[in-house]
Amino acid sequence: MRIPGPEHQEDGGLSAVAAAGGLHHYQLRLHEAHGPVVRFQLPGADTAVSVADPVLLEATAHIDKRPEELFAFLDPLCEADNLQVLSADEHMPWRRVLLSVLAGRPAHERHFARFTELAQELADRWAGQADGEPVELQKELTALSLRMICGFALGGAETDTDRVVAAFEEVLTEHLGRLYQVPRDDPRAAERAEEALAYLRATVDRMVAAHRSGDGTEGTDGTDGTARADRSDLIGALVEAGQSPARIRDTVMVTLLAAHHTTGVAVSWSLHLLGHHPEAADRVAAELDQVLGERATPDYGDLRRLTYLDMVLKESMRLFPPGPYGARETTEDLVLGPYEIPAGTTVFYPFWAVHLNPEHWPEPERFDPERFTPQEVAKRPRLAYVPFGIGPRSCEGAALATIEAQLVLAVLLKRLRFRPAPGHEVTPVERFVLWARDGIRMTVRPRGL
Repeated sequence: MRIPGPEHQEDGGLSAVAAAGGLHHYQLRLHEAHGPVVRFQLPGADTAVSVADPVLLEATAHIDKRPEELFAFLDPLCEADNLQVLSADEHMPWRRVLLSVLAGRPAHERHFARFTELAQELADRWAGQADGEPVELQKELTALSLRMICGFALGGAETDTDRVVAAFEEVLTEHLGRLYQVPRDDPRAAERAEEALAYLRATVDRMVAAHRSGDGTEGTDGTDGTARADRSDLIGALVEAGQSPARIRDTVMVTLLAAHHTTGVAVSWSLHLLGHHPEAADRVAAELDQVLGERATPDYGDLRRLTYLDMVLKESMRLFPPGPYGARETTEDLVLGPYEIPAGTTVFYPFWAVHLNPEHWPEPERFDPERFTPQEVAKRPRLAYVPFGIGPRSCEGAALATIEAQLVLAVLLKRLRFRPAPGHEVTPVERFVLWARDGIRMTVRPRGL
């Protein structure tokens, strides 16, 4: 059976994507018009098959290959191989190392106090904001998440965090500008980006050298004083695993890229939605008062007790998934419901369309954190909610990103109340993540005022 889809276009589908306002909006239109499985022209990959049915997605969850052309924009950030398209044989050992650090409670607890300090600093600054003067959430919160991941990825070693943040933002602005063909007036922009990239790699090299000399770890094995790698330290774990210097540098760069955007964007959209739903914001505040009492910040163990806050975060990532899509490449013929998919096909994951599928999400565009009670979750297919992707290529940092987002929301909402800035329109667009085109501006006031 032939997979339904739009008519063939000579420009490879570029005009259709542009007319829809981006690939993420285009996917919503495609699935609304053609059903849960759609054949379409994907710029950069010729023809692809998009799947918005969570039950049918199960048949693709095992695939451990990404289409190389779609991820080629990350090539300049990698010295060795592009980490997003490593072969399965290389990918799985590398992934296990990352999961041993990013997904483990020891790592989260080790960095939790510093994360809390950074969140408090932002809350202090916003609490002192001039009355009525709006803050720009995306800019501030992505900078906060980058500061958090810098300390995490670099092992808390002595380094100039401000300079690392500035250098990474220089690199990111340049390379995302190329990806989205955004012109830059500065004639030295490309040169400065290369200088910044060289500085970042040199910083990682210094951290690697410290680990190999025994100065980059936080303890010894307790017997002969031999330094051991700390499994809550990304660079230390990569050194211990025998990864090459280039692979370690690449891993740190990709980790900074992913964590910088996703966590800050998720918190920004959450605050945006709470600003438009004050009854939900009041419920979050009441829960924080009940769990924390007079304390301004949570302990690590408190996060599990903040169940409604967690439901708000999940519902926010359903409506505005930070990464709105993913892609795989079939390595063998695949049966997808009534359709046969040949080997070598690009399978497109439109996470936004999956999250707005009305068969599994009644009134899908309505904000309703109650969708994530245990009883409601049990009614849905496993892959109806996939903000961090699926299968062996899902996000290794999902657990860490969740802890960071919960903590930042808890610290901010315990003290502050957010309202939409008058006259400011928030429009989601595609910018590597699901970004707000003109930012998310909100007024901030201390609770009770």
